[in-house]
Amino acid sequence: MGCAVGRQDGPTDVLSMVSLSSAPAQDGTSKWLWYPLVTIGSTDVDQQLPSKDGFQGSHDHTDCKAELALRVIQGRWKLFILRELIEGVRRFSDLQRALTGVSQKVLTAQLREFEADGVVARTVYPEVPPRVEYALTAMGRELIPVLDGLHAWGERARISP
Repeated sequence: MGCAVGRQDGPTDVLSMVSLSSAPAQDGTSKWLWYPLVTIGSTDVDQQLPSKDGFQGSHDHTDCKAELALRVIQGRWKLFILRELIEGVRRFSDLQRALTGVSQKVLTAQLREFEADGVVARTVYPEVPPRVEYALTAMGRELIPVLDGLHAWGERARISP
């Protein structure tokens, strides 16, 4: 488990590695995804790559904050749930209607995961029938710029679904 970015010094042919594993492989090693990053011309590598703070600066591979953050939004419906809750407070039935195809069981499970992670607040009103509302917490609202960044990257990369 963990993340690291390694590189070969020099103005070209930088090799970076990013761990995508949430647990070590059966043989005790980590799973890695390798991808090349090549600079153009005589641009110095240090100018090409961001500072060594945050994700790239982490040397503690047992507690990668990027991996922990991805676990919070990992799930088939979680980004769609966040999109709905960015608009404001939603009742369970409103979420289920807006997310065509999600089952009650899966929606409930993913909302509970968000609640446990502190991203969503659940409010139950003592009425008959009970009314339950979901809203983003302050921590959940901190995800909005991250989601905007992912959206902008997707626009630039023109990735098809």
